[in-house]
Amino acid sequence: MQKTKKLVIVGDGEFGEIAYEYFTYDSEYEVAAFAVEEAYRTKDRLFGLPIVNVEDMEKEYSPKDYQIYVAVTYVKLNRVRRRLFDICKEKGYTGASYVSSHSFVWHNVEIGENTFIFEDNTIQYHVKIGDNVVLWSGNHIGHRTVIEDDCWLTSHDVVSGFCHIGKGSFIGVNATIGDNVSLAKDTVFGAGAVAVKSLLEKGCVYVGNPARKLDKTAYQQFGLEEE
Repeated sequence: MQKTKKLVIVGDGEFGEIAYEYFTYDSEYEVAAFAVEEAYRTKDRLFGLPIVNVEDMEKEYSPKDYQIYVAVTYVKLNRVRRRLFDICKEKGYTGASYVSSHSFVWHNVEIGENTFIFEDNTIQYHVKIGDNVVLWSGNHIGHRTVIEDDCWLTSHDVVSGFCHIGKGSFIGVNATIGDNVSLAKDTVFGAGAVAVKSLLEKGCVYVGNPARKLDKTAYQQFGLEEE
């Protein structure tokens, strides 16, 4: 694929390495460098490319010429990825999104910035996906569904039609969400859980079939102050 855009990946951990691989071999982006916050930087190069400090990355990699991808997982219920994304936006960067060439994405799907869609995802008619979302491999996202900003869907999740996934939510592997179901902001939906009705209480953890609420909140599970 011809390289027509330049990219800095924010993050040098496992997800940063994965993002480099996918952007390099299956996108129009050429990765020029990595960036890490100075306090967490432990090395100077990765894959032969420089690692610079997030704090002053714009001095060498101007937002006019480079886009960024923040390659951070669901640490602190996606809050760390969001914080770094906001820092980069304040510097004037546009967040690059990656969509695997091995996924099926209908032509009128809307996808925001800094979103990463792995292989074997099926994303149907008029789905809307926000900023800073990750869909790992093998998910089904049904027609007219909305996935808000800062969500993380793992693998082999079925999200049916007309669903609404609230901002900051985490969906575990092999979860199933029926038609017209909404999940509130900051929902943690466990591996293999099944919901056939909406779950509208913010910041809750659900497991099982049918999904039942645990006493522990999402904020406790991810080490956050309750909101």
